[in-house]
Amino acid sequence: MITIETLCVRLGGADPVEVEDWVARAWVRPDGVRGHYLFHPIDEARARLILELRRELHVGEDVLPLVLSLLDQLYAARRHMRRVHDAIASGADPSLREELARLLRELPGPE
Repeated sequence: MITIETLCVRLGGADPVEVEDWVARAWVRPDGVRGHYLFHPIDEARARLILELRRELHVGEDVLPLVLSLLDQLYAARRHMRRVHDAIASGADPSLREELARLLRELPGPE
């Protein structure tokens, strides 16, 4: 885990006040309390994402919570799909694999 000062250095000189605002908005969820935050690697990745969305893609503060929520949902869906894949690949009953394959074929595809 790292401090807010170390995080800001790793982010290329991010403003600690700005990072504290992200914590207050629950966009980043470190351990600890204000003035004594400890950031995990996932927090650093999230902060990098926020910086990229804000600075490079010009996503406004008013829209950022929606974008982060949608990305969180996408990542959760990917984790679930990975678990389903792993369960199937690990030797699930052949009839179950066939049924899952049939159901997946019936799902609507991208338009």
